[in-house]
Amino acid sequence: MPEGDTIYRIAVRLRPILEQQRIAHVTARDSRLAVDTVAGQIVASIEPRGKHLLIHLANGHAVHSHLGMTGSWHVYSIGETWLKPASYAALTLSTERAVCVCFSPKTLELLSPDALRRHTHLHRLGPDVLADDFDGEQALVRFRVRDDLPIGEAIMDQTILCGVGNIYKSETLFKCRLNPFRPVSSLTDGELRGLIVAARRLMRANRTGHDRRTRFQHDGDRFWAYGRSGQPCLHCGQRICMRHQGTLGRSTYWCPGCQPAAQGQ
Repeated sequence: MPEGDTIYRIAVRLRPILEQQRIAHVTARDSRLAVDTVAGQIVASIEPRGKHLLIHLANGHAVHSHLGMTGSWHVYSIGETWLKPASYAALTLSTERAVCVCFSPKTLELLSPDALRRHTHLHRLGPDVLADDFDGEQALVRFRVRDDLPIGEAIMDQTILCGVGNIYKSETLFKCRLNPFRPVSSLTDGELRGLIVAARRLMRANRTGHDRRTRFQHDGDRFWAYGRSGQPCLHCGQRICMRHQGTLGRSTYWCPGCQPAAQGQ
């Protein structure tokens, strides 16, 4: 599942290939994406924004992609065989040296400068956990606006904290010893600040490489709680639980021993 760290790594991978390079050829599966506006343009910059990727062009337009559950960006040398079928390719951006291919994205659109400024979803995003100028206090304020939510749902709300997905939700809450079903209103500002710091620390530790992990003992278990339902907790020995949470039914993993429910919960 592409989370904020995945998009960060994609941006790092694409920058030396595309930035300050002219796009020689473009193909798009969706005819609504105006390839003539992209072809011939210089790529000005590539910006990861949480789970979103923006490829900014010199003419002010931007290619916006959100990979959803199964999307990906690949880079190939000219003439190199692709690892996925061409029928899955939603967009190709070719320079003189390489081809960058976006496969099976959830969202792919070309935004004009005005559309980018007015984009409802992009401008509702909370602080990007991996951004150099990350503002943890703004994230705290946004958590407090949603005091009614369980913390396991709030930490996944991209308008509060941008970039955290299902894995980092469970792992951050475990590291902070917070029960996922506690309402935000029951947490102190200190607990929320600790949660924000922990999420940023875990995600920043995964900015390089593809072997995502939140447990660094290197003894075979990469995660403390995520994906370990029914297995003993690596800290206290109790069985890890899993429950679907929120309107989208996302899987939440937690240890009832390390993350006990609040009284009356």
